[in-house]
Amino acid sequence: MLDCSDADLTDRVASLVRKVMEKRAIRQPVAEDDDLRACGLSSLDLVNLMLAVESDFSVNIPERDMTPANFRSIARIVDLVRNCRHSAVTG
Repeated sequence: MLDCSDADLTDRVASLVRKVMEKRAIRQPVAEDDDLRACGLSSLDLVNLMLAVESDFSVNIPERDMTPANFRSIARIVDLVRNCRHSAVTG
C-alpha cells in the first residue's frame, strides 16, 4: 500500500477526476469541494471514477460506502480513500 501525504492523495484523486471529465469533454476547473454532479458528471461517470479510484489506490471500497455522497467531491473521495486504507490496516 502506498503511503502518501494528504496533498499527494488530493492531487492523485483530482487527476482521476480530470481524466473522467476529459472523456466527457468537460473542460472546467474543479476545486476540492466542488460538487462533481454539478460539474457535469453523471452517475455512470461516478461509477467509472469509483473503479479508477479502486484501481489507482489498490483499495476495495465496501459496498456500504459506494454512495453518491462519497463521490460528491474530490475532498469526499480523498476521505473515502483514507478510510479504506485505514480499514485495510486495522482490518
